[in-house]
Amino acid sequence: MTTEQIYAKLLPIIKTYLPEDVSEEDIAPDKDLTGELNINSAHLVDVVLDVEDEFDVEFANADMENLRTINDAIEIIKQKLKTK
Repeated sequence: MTTEQIYAKLLPIIKTYLPEDVSEEDIAPDKDLTGELNINSAHLVDVVLDVEDEFDVEFANADMENLRTINDAIEIIKQKLKTK
């Protein structure tokens, strides 16, 4: 799966958890999920659960610690898909 394909599947998941004060146009691969997109920590867990379901992967605690940006999520997903 390419980076673009992963991003296309990841985008609707992230949009679901954006607070009202953040526009969909603000979403970009280098944006910090909690800092710039204001996704709270509880919703970040929901994002991860949805990603695990969508891509049939499992995030470890170390993955959660390294998850800051959308690019981080894409890289983690790519690594998980390679090892399947």
